[in-house]
Amino acid sequence: MRNKTAGKVYIVGAGPGDPELISVKAMRRIQQADVILYDRLISKELLAYAGPHTELIYCGKAPGSHAMPQHLINEALVRLAQDGKTVVRLKGGDPLVFGRGAEEALELATWGIEYEIVPGITSAIGAAAAAGIPVTHREYAASFACVTGSRCHGDKTPIRWDLLAHGVDTLAIYMGVSELPAIREELLKHGKSAATPVALIERGTTKRQRTIVGTLADIHTLAITMKLANPALIIIGEVVRVRERLMQAEQHAVALIG
Repeated sequence: MRNKTAGKVYIVGAGPGDPELISVKAMRRIQQADVILYDRLISKELLAYAGPHTELIYCGKAPGSHAMPQHLINEALVRLAQDGKTVVRLKGGDPLVFGRGAEEALELATWGIEYEIVPGITSAIGAAAAAGIPVTHREYAASFACVTGSRCHGDKTPIRWDLLAHGVDTLAIYMGVSELPAIREELLKHGKSAATPVALIERGTTKRQRTIVGTLADIHTLAITMKLANPALIIIGEVVRVRERLMQAEQHAVALIG
């Protein structure tokens, strides 16, 4: 049963990095919040839109280092809402794509706390588009899958690389930089061609975006040589070729104009 005296929690997606890619609705929620619990990859420009008396609570997670464990985040959301606060849980990308937003919503529902989920642009789409790579394309790909790269070593639910290698045209892999050798090995083991194009998009949609393009055969070596760092998205599939075609078309157009 819903607690009518409690506040409300908004589980908000901030988009893939560029602060201008946040939705109007999400921005309004930031401006109206009494408290904002925000993640590591949130642009500080977005926090500047919070009110002067808004409480800001950092609860980001980096590989091997969590500022606040998930159970404490859940408890904080419930406690703050029970105090009558308007709470924004601000997450990078979309809150339901590897963002644990559903876990938080379930906790709130269990306690009878009113909540609303505000979608955001996820990195698989936003960062890929910013790099000139469509996740689908009539010539190259009719399907794509968002995959976590953090379950390569025997998690409770291991990734079915045997199915992904041939069942999906484009793979967008999150949290996979440290597991790139294992991901490459799994896909090759299950018959994915070593010539398959791969793009690594570091800090997608931001001013520091960098894109490294190679193939399954050499992408790990390129990542080491170029000192790839998190956060980065891995795109595997023939759609990566569109980036080169776009660059060639742009160069041709410049040559004609010049």
